[in-house]
Amino acid sequence: MALQIDDLPATIRQAKRELRELLPNYKAVFKDVENAMLAEADRIADLRERGIPIIPEIRFSDIVEERVTAEEIATVKARGACVIRNVFDRSLVEKWDRDIAEYVERNHLDAKLQNRAEDKYFGQLASSKPQIYGVYWSKPQVTARQSAELTQARVFLNRLWKAESEGRVHFDPDHVPVYADRLRRRPPGSESLGLSAHCDGGSVERWIEANFRKVYRHVFSGNWRAYDPFDAAWRTEVEEIASPAVCSMFRTFQGWTALTPQGPGDGTLQLVPIANSMVYILLRALQDDVADDDLCGAMPGRALSIKEQYHAPLFRALSSIPQMQAGDTVFWHSDVIHAVEDAHRGTGYSNVMYIASLPACAKNDAYLKRQLPSFLEGKSPPDFPSDHFEIDFVGRATADDLTPLGRAQMGMTL
Repeated sequence: MALQIDDLPATIRQAKRELRELLPNYKAVFKDVENAMLAEADRIADLRERGIPIIPEIRFSDIVEERVTAEEIATVKARGACVIRNVFDRSLVEKWDRDIAEYVERNHLDAKLQNRAEDKYFGQLASSKPQIYGVYWSKPQVTARQSAELTQARVFLNRLWKAESEGRVHFDPDHVPVYADRLRRRPPGSESLGLSAHCDGGSVERWIEANFRKVYRHVFSGNWRAYDPFDAAWRTEVEEIASPAVCSMFRTFQGWTALTPQGPGDGTLQLVPIANSMVYILLRALQDDVADDDLCGAMPGRALSIKEQYHAPLFRALSSIPQMQAGDTVFWHSDVIHAVEDAHRGTGYSNVMYIASLPACAKNDAYLKRQLPSFLEGKSPPDFPSDHFEIDFVGRATADDLTPLGRAQMGMTL
């Protein structure tokens, strides 16, 4: 169900009054949070400057053989992100990249992009035009989503979450539904095609909507150190404001699969690898220097922008992900701050398939029922701008390309 707000400024004022009444010492609590975040951001910056890896890296073979250590898992949960190496064979992924290039060229996608529906999701960000293609149903994308390898990797990630708490079971981590997402194909030399720092999965809703407040119950009660970013309680019940490109499924991790080699300087992903940084963001908006009808610039139906003006300490930790090879994947917690480098100064294309990690739950099952007709008809999925480029594309994946696992993940057996 989508959240409806008729008078946003009044709703924000009311929400801030309620939250301050619940936490009368909000200034002192925030000061404690700020000191802790500054210390963590400085620690990450120091490691980065000394060339010590910031984003944990896991070999896919270690997931398969159940060799991932408790220490590695603890680091992933602290950073809220990880790179998983060699999920796919490099030669296979290189073929996928060639097949996608042929698919978009044969169907004259570049010409159609001139008339695409405006995607306002990133419109308020200082950098807001990533080279992202509204293509969802190419055969390589469908093949990767339903693969045994990526499914196993995502089950591992889902299991990092607390799927049962508060006396309830929130989701089934062992079943991975499909959330069809787009492609990035970024040529070398492209400038100002990045994304400035933001979070997905809700903007003003985090302060306003009842179940979002329950997700962050420990934060808003002042007991912020008890907040667990990996506790799924109420996350599968939140309601977002409907908007093109706002995800209405519950993702344990956002992610992408590298189709080409890419690394720092190649217009790649940047993260603030602090899993509980949302604590700072939430309490920052309650401070007295922020207008009563403002949430640090958060806008409905948009990415939650992270601004130097309000969130400067967190930017100290902003770090590019490590060098990626074709077949590697990267995943980041759905509340983790991320950005994309403005300039691609490398020599080759920087291409990825956006494929997230999701578990089975009622919220996600409901979306699958809306998404399935889009797949069958070649339309853009419900969460995205209604360009519908692929309706008449030659070589588009169809139901005949689905394996039994793929059919289940698409919700064809619901």
